[in-house]
Amino acid sequence: MLISAERVPVIVGVGDVKFGGGSANDTIEPLELILRAVDAAIDDAGVGGLTDKLDAVHAVRTTSWNYDDLPSLVAHRLGVTLRSSSTSTIGGHRPVRLLDQVGRDIAEGLTTAALVVGGEAQASVRALMKAGVDPGESGWTTAPGGPPSFSPEDLGSAEMQRAGILAPVQIYPLFENARAHGRGLTPSQALRESADMYSRFSAMAAEHPVAWSPVFRTPEDIGTVTSSNRSVSDCYPLSMNAMPFVDQAAAVLVCSLATAREAGVAEGRMVYLWGGAGAVDNLDVLARAVFDDAPALRAAVQRALSRAEVTSANLSFVDAYSCFPIVPELLADELGLVEGSTPTVLRGHSFFGGPLSSYSLHAVAESTRLLRKNSGLALVHANGGYLTYQHVVLLSTTAHRDGYIGDPEPVDSSGTPAHVAHGYSGRATIETATVTYDRGGLPEQAFVVAATVDGARVAGRAGREFAATLHDLVSGRNESVVGRRIDLVDNEGTLAVEFCR
Repeated sequence: MLISAERVPVIVGVGDVKFGGGSANDTIEPLELILRAVDAAIDDAGVGGLTDKLDAVHAVRTTSWNYDDLPSLVAHRLGVTLRSSSTSTIGGHRPVRLLDQVGRDIAEGLTTAALVVGGEAQASVRALMKAGVDPGESGWTTAPGGPPSFSPEDLGSAEMQRAGILAPVQIYPLFENARAHGRGLTPSQALRESADMYSRFSAMAAEHPVAWSPVFRTPEDIGTVTSSNRSVSDCYPLSMNAMPFVDQAAAVLVCSLATAREAGVAEGRMVYLWGGAGAVDNLDVLARAVFDDAPALRAAVQRALSRAEVTSANLSFVDAYSCFPIVPELLADELGLVEGSTPTVLRGHSFFGGPLSSYSLHAVAESTRLLRKNSGLALVHANGGYLTYQHVVLLSTTAHRDGYIGDPEPVDSSGTPAHVAHGYSGRATIETATVTYDRGGLPEQAFVVAATVDGARVAGRAGREFAATLHDLVSGRNESVVGRRIDLVDNEGTLAVEFCR
C-alpha cells in the first residue's frame, strides 16, 4: 500500500514484564500485569505526550481471567478516549495479526496511535486455586470480569471429538512424527534434533530478564526422560512442551511516523512496521491433506516475503512460535535456514514461558529491541490452533518504499479435505501416530491416523495395550510407525489395532 510518509506505521515503545510470585500470598491480576507492561512501553518511547495521541487499544484475549472489555479498562487507567478497540478470540496468531491490523489502520488514517496488549497470570491463578482462594474474592476485577469461559469451538471439530484427538499434547506429536518420517529420521534422531534446538533456546533464555525459566539446559537434559522430565508423548518429554503457568504480559505502542516525529521520538527508537500476511488451514485437523507439512505456514510466509519483495536471506532476525519443536522446525524448513540455526529471539514457550495467546507479542517487543541495537529486518511468526492459523509480520529499521505492505486478512490454504470414514474394519496404513503417557511414565493411549485401502482416512484412539506396542517399536526398537500396515476396527473413534504380519 503506497502511502504518504506521515502515515507510515512505526513501533515507538515496547514493554514486557513478569511477576515472580508463586504463592497464594504473592499473586497478581492479569490486568495489573498488563498495565505494568503498558507503562513500560510508554516509558520506552522516551518522550512525553504520546499518551494524549492514543486513540486505539487492541487486546489479545486473556485466558487466565476473563474481561468483558479489557481495552476500556486500560484506557480508563490511562485517562484516554478511544476511537477504536477490540479484544481478540484465543489463538497464538492473534498478537501478530492485531499488530498487522493496527499497521493498516494507521496507514489508512483511521488510527493515530495504538496499543496492542496481552498478558496472562496463570501462575497466580494456579497458586490461588491450590490454596482454595477465589481470585474474585481476593480483589480481582469482576465487574466486568471473572473466571475464563470457552466456546464449544475451542474443543475441536466433531471428528476430533469423536476420535478423542483434542489436546495439543496429542496433536502436535502427530505432525512431528510425520515430518521426521518424511525426512528419513529415526525417532532417536528426531528427538536429538529437537533437543539440540531447544538447548540453544534455553541458552538464550538464561540471559533474558523476563524469561520464566532462565536456566541453560543441555540436549541431554531436554531429551532424556527422568523423574523430573517425564514422558508426555513419544517424541516430546516434558521440557519440550509449552509452559503455560506463568505471569507475563507485553505491550507494543505503535503510531504514525508523523506523530512520532512531532512527539520528538528519536529516529533510532523507531522500528518500521512493514506489515505481514496470514493464512488458515482446515480447522478440522483430521481433514488435513498431510501431516508432514503446514500449508498455512507456507502461505503466510511466502505472501509476506513476496509482498515486501524480500527473501529469507534478507532476514536478520527470526522468531518462530515455539509451543512444541515441530513449529520452529517447520518454519526453519520453509525459510531454508541452515541446519543448527536457532529461529528465535524469545527462547520458546518451554524456557521463556508460554503466556498462551499473547506469547508472540513478547517476540515483537524483543525483535524491536534487537533491531534498535543492530538494524536490519526481522520476521515474527505466530501460530494458532493446531498449525491452523498462521500470521507473520516484518519489522525493520528502515521504511519500506511503499510504506505498508501488509494484509491482515488471512487466505484459505486448506485445500481439498480428506474424508474420514466411520465404522471402518479392515486393512490400513498409518499416516501418523503418537503415544501419550500417564504421570507414572507408562504408555496410556495411542492416537492413530491411517489411510484405508480405498483412500479414506480413519482416526481414533487405542488403549494401553496398543500404546505399549507402539512404545516398544518407537522407544525400544527406534523405528517409525509411519507407513506401517495395520488391521483395525473403528468403534465410534475407539480403535482395535494390530500390525499386519
